[in-house]
Order: sequence, then C-alpha cells, then structure tokens
Amino acid sequence: MSTELKKRIITSLMLLALLMLMYFYSFIMIISLIVISMICWVEFYALISKIIKKDSIKDKFFRFLYKSTSLLYFSLLIFFLIYIETYHSNLNIYILYSILVAIFSDIGGFVFGKTFKGKKLTKISPNKTISGSIGSFVLSLSLIPFFNNVLADHNLLILSLVTILISLASQLGDLCISFLKRKAKVKHTSNILPGHGGFLDRVDGIIFTIPMGFALLNFI
Repeated sequence: MSTELKKRIITSLMLLALLMLMYFYSFIMIISLIVISMICWVEFYALISKIIKKDSIKDKFFRFLYKSTSLLYFSLLIFFLIYIETYHSNLNIYILYSILVAIFSDIGGFVFGKTFKGKKLTKISPNKTISGSIGSFVLSLSLIPFFNNVLADHNLLILSLVTILISLASQLGDLCISFLKRKAKVKHTSNILPGHGGFLDRVDGIIFTIPMGFALLNFI
C-alpha cells in the first residue's frame, strides 16, 4: 500500500470519526459545519482568484459574483443542516447516508482507479478513470446492507437507484472542483488534510450530495 493511500485512508477515518461525533452531538455538528464551510469558501475563492487574475471591471464583477454566490450556497447549506438538526433530527439519517455515499464514492474511485487503471474518464481530470468511476458506484452500493433496516421505507431497488444518483452527484462535484483546479493550475485547494489536500478537495462531492440525497430519500 502506497504512502499516499495510507495518508488518504487515515484522514478519511478521522473525518469519519468527526462525522459520527457530529451526528450524535449537535454542538459539535454546528461548530464543525461553520468552520469547515468557512475553510471551503476561502479555498474556493482562492481558486477563483487564481483563475480570474485581471483587475478589469469585468473580472472584478465575476470574482464578486463567484464570491457572493458560493458564500450564499455554503450559508444556506449550513442553515439547512442546522434546521434539520433542530426541528427534524429524525431525518439526520438521510444526511448521514448521503455523506457516507460521497465518502465511499471517493474512496472507491481512488482505490479502483489506482488498482485497475484503464481508460481515462474525461480530459477535465486526467487522473479519473472509468474503472474508478465504476468503483465509486460499487463501493457506494456496499453501504446498503448496513442501512437497509434504518431506511426500511425504501425498497432495495429504489435505495440502489438513489445511491447511484447520490454517487453520481458526488463524482460530478468532484469533477467540477477538478476543473477549477486545472484552470488554476494547482493540484489541491490547500494542504490542510494529509493525503487529500484541502477541505474542499474532501467535500467537493459532499456539498452536492447533501441536498440531492436528502431530497431523493425524503420525497421518493
């Protein structure tokens, strides 16, 4: 096992432990969400600043637009999660499942991609492979047996379809940030997390899977 993979797995386990603490303790969740969201927003804006470097009125406008839009999105996401925790805590399982699908998608993509390699998935991110994408779906689906009882309202077929869609959203979010990193000519959004880079590198899929996963699990 490579050093990079070891770092990635250890960091993922630490983040998973934090996730569990957030699930059981509201104050940890609220503090963690605020801190992580602020870091992610700073990392995102740093990418945009590297991509749009000029000081023309047009470029300043677009930097402001990206800055304000991303800040609004992260703020709404935080308020949404706090609202669910405060008034509908019984629905936390939907959020937890969505986040775990994103995490397993990331790990599955990395492990399968490194193991089987093969044809590249897209030019947006040269390191992404078709085998890695398949691995993301496979490892995500492996969660179903562990959540089959707590998500008993959803039959196996529906839960499998929802899981695949959540994993797809996670992969698209990953590709979106990868595209921005490619444009900014950087490998990671920062170096705060060993083996992963920045928080935005870690949660690029999660910030999309939370609203989608919650909506799918809640309304289907």
